[in-house]
Amino acid sequence: MPDVTAAPVKSKPTTVRPRRSDTTLANLLAAAVGAVPGGADRPGQRAMAEAIADAERSDRHLLVQAGTGTGKSLAYLVPSLLVDGPVVVSTATLALQSQLIDHDLPRLADAAEPFLGRRPSFAVLKGRHHYLCLAKLDDSTEEEPDGLFDAGSGQGGSGGVKWLGAAGRLAKQIGRLREWALETETGDRDELDPGVDDTAWRQVSMPARECVGAQRCPFGTECFAEASRVRAREADIVVTNHSLLAFDMLANRHIVPPHRLLVIDEAHELADRVSSAAQAELTPDAVERTARRARSQIGADDHDALSEAADMLAIGLVEAAPGRITTGLPPALRDALTLLDSAARRGFDAIGDTKADDSDPVRKQQAKTGLAELSDTAQRLLAEADHDVAWIDRDDRGRKAVVVAPLSVAGTLASHLYPDRTVVATSATLALGGRFDTIARSLGLRDPAGGAGNDEGKAADAPPWSSLDVGSPFDYPKQGILYVAAHLPRPTQSGLSDAAADELVDLVSALGGRTLGLFSSRRAAERAAEVVRARTGLTVLLQGEEALPILVRRFRDERESCLFGVMSLWQGVDVPGDACQLVVIDRLPFPRPDEPLAAARSAAVDAHGGSGFAAISVPIAAVRLAQGVGRLIRSRTDKGAVAVLDSRLAAPRGYATYLRDSLPPLWYTTKPDVVRAALRRLAAPAEPAGNS
Repeated sequence: MPDVTAAPVKSKPTTVRPRRSDTTLANLLAAAVGAVPGGADRPGQRAMAEAIADAERSDRHLLVQAGTGTGKSLAYLVPSLLVDGPVVVSTATLALQSQLIDHDLPRLADAAEPFLGRRPSFAVLKGRHHYLCLAKLDDSTEEEPDGLFDAGSGQGGSGGVKWLGAAGRLAKQIGRLREWALETETGDRDELDPGVDDTAWRQVSMPARECVGAQRCPFGTECFAEASRVRAREADIVVTNHSLLAFDMLANRHIVPPHRLLVIDEAHELADRVSSAAQAELTPDAVERTARRARSQIGADDHDALSEAADMLAIGLVEAAPGRITTGLPPALRDALTLLDSAARRGFDAIGDTKADDSDPVRKQQAKTGLAELSDTAQRLLAEADHDVAWIDRDDRGRKAVVVAPLSVAGTLASHLYPDRTVVATSATLALGGRFDTIARSLGLRDPAGGAGNDEGKAADAPPWSSLDVGSPFDYPKQGILYVAAHLPRPTQSGLSDAAADELVDLVSALGGRTLGLFSSRRAAERAAEVVRARTGLTVLLQGEEALPILVRRFRDERESCLFGVMSLWQGVDVPGDACQLVVIDRLPFPRPDEPLAAARSAAVDAHGGSGFAAISVPIAAVRLAQGVGRLIRSRTDKGAVAVLDSRLAAPRGYATYLRDSLPPLWYTTKPDVVRAALRRLAAPAEPAGNS
């Protein structure tokens, strides 16, 4: 797709450093694998480790598809220890970040010490808001808590009781945070057990944009966030997350220490995380909150102007229809944004520069940051630039926001991600349709003239890159079945059709539970739960009825149970063994027509003579579908079936073959009697050894 934000990229000169001993790499990998309980040699893991070592040595970026069971974490951590200088590893999920820090890296450090003659060090790097801020804690009793004066929290009648209860809980939690501040060595929220809610944590944490810096903060020498950065600068391997990496690139904050090698795990998530980091929104509540926080720093007239802008924004949003803004800003909304920009800039100018001798530099910086963000976002929306997408969003409670996000981040990634370091991007889902070109383009690795695939690396202005698919140690055709219900009618509604519901009941009954249902909408998941509960004696756990970790634990422990949910289950559930032997997907996960970014990107491709559906919607569906199918086989001994209740996947050509080629190579069938018989065999109790 045309990338309106792309800038010419000049790749760094290719320099080949002396090859390190392949024996050292092999021996270190063998020692690391031996330190893992049940660890065994895996050819794909060895191939990946060797390819990463070669890529770093030759300054050539690398895309690696590593299927489930490859052991990709050790495959990139081991060669990282042989790099001169620090290595940064970025993940998309907290689960993988915790796995690396709490398990993989400590074991690797023990195994590597005899080979390196020292114990390698590692550190985790998170955003400032993850750490306790002593300056905010010192000021937390004076600041009006965010959220207590939202609609519905009035002080009259039952609302007043709710407000007093919320305020009491907040005060109690902040008191506990004060006690914890005297004990903690890191100030990391993840180490606080039991935790506190988000409202309490906001009172004692500092977003990076509002921080005055260690030099101007009265608690700068004791800052937990600064201490984490010091640890990161001294470590051999630094583990961070995509959101912080994106913020670091976009804001030029230099939070992540200089490094020679960047490993991006869960790389299929990176472009979306960068888009989220570059996204901004405005709500009347946010404007009012910023006005309250700036009240002591600005004059009464400036404060009143901000409040008036918040009221006008509320009126403009009431009149605006939810969805993408395609024909220009509505007049009432444009007027509100114009007033907001003027009021925010006037307040910002009135505050002046933040100085070391200010009586309250923290509050001053917070006020300036909030006002600057209001003005920047208002101006960005008023510009209506071709490289941005704007839309009206409405949440479950009916509250509206006006949102703006970049049409594409490929140009941003091309300009900021690759210079001065080697990048290794890895995931189980990178080769969509059997090729790496789609993911490569989304990550900014493409020929400015429009080339695709590995030929991109030959273009003068494109960063050199190569790709590798190391497969998976699993025997997918023998361990699992991909069943497509080709006899079902094409899905035409957002819920679950009667025919699909009948098929679901037949499949679940054949196995007797142990089913993970991945649905395209909340409505479909609820209908599925209702039908299976009514027509079987099985326990159905429905996402939203309890906390997700509790539901997953029950699903794992209760054999005759099913877990049904929506998109967050497609990637976040890992249930190896016979607790999950059937994964049901109700329909192909194409982006909905009301997803603003996907719709805008598709329209941009159409406008340039391409197919937006093929270039945007189909790859999105391929990644989501591969992630969902990947929930089934999680270990060498897992067996089961994936059932897709969308007959479109059975088509012999077109996007259906692209989607099937993006999936693990499970044994494929469209015959319902075959898959039901296989499920009944799985459900049958195993015969005692020695019986014929």
